[in-house]
Amino acid sequence: GSTPEAEGFRDQHAAFRDLGVAVFGISGQDTAYQREFATRLGLPFPLLSDESFALRDGLALPTFTTGGVTYLKRLTLLIESGRIARIAYPVDRPGQHAAEFLADLTRSR
Repeated sequence: GSTPEAEGFRDQHAAFRDLGVAVFGISGQDTAYQREFATRLGLPFPLLSDESFALRDGLALPTFTTGGVTYLKRLTLLIESGRIARIAYPVDRPGQHAAEFLADLTRSR
């Protein structure tokens, strides 16, 4: 799920930038894993590690556990002026999510 979603945001990155939207990814994986993932996929945006789950706990973000590992569920937060302005959850179609979120954001601006 995370690979098609990340690739979608990679492929739409210039369009988000043109709207003045900075893209960041976040996950509970450590920085070394994220660095390898970002390099492998050619991501033009930073991945932020919430390995300690401080953000997850602070915002009560949804998670799931598999194989004894807890992961953040897919969601998108649009943050404007330090506030959460929009939440896209659940993300049912990760491969199309970035394009759909971009289209919705473009229509609303």
